[in-house]
Amino acid sequence: MSQPLDLAPVGNGIIAGLFDRQGRCSWLCWPRFDGDPIFSALLGGAEPQDGFMECELIGLTKTRQTYRRNTAVLETELEDEHGGRLRIIDAAPRFRRFGRSFRPPMLVRRIEPLSGQPLIRLRIRPRAHWGRDKPVRRSGSNHLRYFTDDAALRVTTDAPLACLAEEAPFLLDQPVTLILGPDETVPEGAEAIGQEFIRETENYWLDWTRGLHLPFEWQEAVIRAAITLKLCTFEETGAVVAALTTSIPEAADTERNWDYRYCWLRDALFTVQALNRLGTTRTMEEYIRYVTNVVAISPGGVLKPCYPLVPSLPMPERIEEALPGFLGMGPVRVGNQAAEQVQNDVYGSVIMAAAQMFFDQRLPRPAGEPLFRLLEKLGEQAEARALTPDAGIWEYRGRARIHTFSAAMCWAGMARLSGIAKHLGLHDRAERWAKSARELHAVICEKAFRPHLGSFVESFESDGMDAALLLLPEIGFLPATDPRFLGTLDMIGRRLIHDGFLYRYDMSDDFGKPETAFLVCSFWYVDALAAAGRTEEARAMFGSILSCRNHLGLLAEDLDPKRNQLWGNFPQTYSHVGLILSAMRLSRSWEHGLWGG
Repeated sequence: MSQPLDLAPVGNGIIAGLFDRQGRCSWLCWPRFDGDPIFSALLGGAEPQDGFMECELIGLTKTRQTYRRNTAVLETELEDEHGGRLRIIDAAPRFRRFGRSFRPPMLVRRIEPLSGQPLIRLRIRPRAHWGRDKPVRRSGSNHLRYFTDDAALRVTTDAPLACLAEEAPFLLDQPVTLILGPDETVPEGAEAIGQEFIRETENYWLDWTRGLHLPFEWQEAVIRAAITLKLCTFEETGAVVAALTTSIPEAADTERNWDYRYCWLRDALFTVQALNRLGTTRTMEEYIRYVTNVVAISPGGVLKPCYPLVPSLPMPERIEEALPGFLGMGPVRVGNQAAEQVQNDVYGSVIMAAAQMFFDQRLPRPAGEPLFRLLEKLGEQAEARALTPDAGIWEYRGRARIHTFSAAMCWAGMARLSGIAKHLGLHDRAERWAKSARELHAVICEKAFRPHLGSFVESFESDGMDAALLLLPEIGFLPATDPRFLGTLDMIGRRLIHDGFLYRYDMSDDFGKPETAFLVCSFWYVDALAAAGRTEEARAMFGSILSCRNHLGLLAEDLDPKRNQLWGNFPQTYSHVGLILSAMRLSRSWEHGLWGG
């Protein structure tokens, strides 16, 4: 069965391109994740004629693609019918240079002959304004410039410039380098600076992965997931995007598609948790800086569910008509209406993400009372909103209810505030938040638990099932061995598992019933099984999910279990968070793995 999302991200915390198995870059937003895609072929229909960068090998018969070990440097090997072979190396530079972090909006591509006489054709066909416009091209001494009225791009190269400009084939008898970046002069030769940038970028990633605290089992899968999460962090502001794409549908031929190139406060919480458990606390520090700015521009501590990379900017949802959509499945959406919704779980999400800042002694500047006072504003909102209707974690557009998970996350935020206050010696504040948390906990248990089902339900107003209820032990609301949670786990298994994978809920929404499994929910189920002592079931399901990854070990948001096809925006941070947390929960310890026999 074909895998429509056999794609590989290459990025540096500012930009990220997506490359297919032949090394074609079909997606690259500029000059940051939420910008205009200069390469938009991913949303250009079944056979896009532009919006990409590629190295076509004439007579191509075989491809092979891999990342260099423990890095985000991509290698694609192409072979022709005569045995001619070449290697394409793609990297987005990031390393320390001149005493500071160097991560320009730039891609470096090196193409090396390996055997025979490969005949290639280089094509660079950017688009602008969501596919509507073709940039004007001008040639220089060793570069091509592409520009519109509001942006300019330069490709500096040692390839034959006339062949590049005319897309004419030529024999690859020596390596060629292309540096795609801002319209600025490259101070050195393309080959020298290209090799330096690739080498230093590879060293950066090797150093970063060397510092990860890995589980004994599934190390390669966890490393690749961790690097992918890192690629989804916009490091200028600390925002963590839900995915690098927009408008890849949740299933074939559905209008369920959204723009995920923004920071959902809930998703970012889980990303920060996963990276914290791997020992990479810097992402948490940068994210808290982002959240602090969000709170500072939010009157009274009222939060939206999601924000742009620069949080003060608007993100209204609109349809872009010039692009036909992923495999022709439109519409193409820019912006996200979720920013206008009420989702009450966001207050607990932010407080939980910040909590470690007060307790982690590895941090050079642990948080203190000023951050606590800021978080109390969010606690007050959580307290006021916990028992009011919202759109819920699944962002229903057509209804509002008092969702159990939203209320439980408000409880989690207040409970964490009590713990933080106690740690800071603010005993009156600790008791104030503990009392509020106790009262809310009692109401949730009364209103959201159904004795006749032996289970919690998705909202106070209905008996529907919601996969998010699997997180109740994770946020500390109930022990995983509590009979009420065990009943919930059983009920979710009966009502939400189809073809071996978990769906989000069992009710119709604005578009009917979901047609695909939501991958992170299956990871939540794995964690719940393990916490309930059903370890063998958990390991078996975990293995099933891993078998659905694409050719480089990556996941999207959704899965069609019948066809084993990934769907939804890519790469999805939630899914990779689930992989990391489940692997760490299920893995044997290093001591047992090495010495336990």
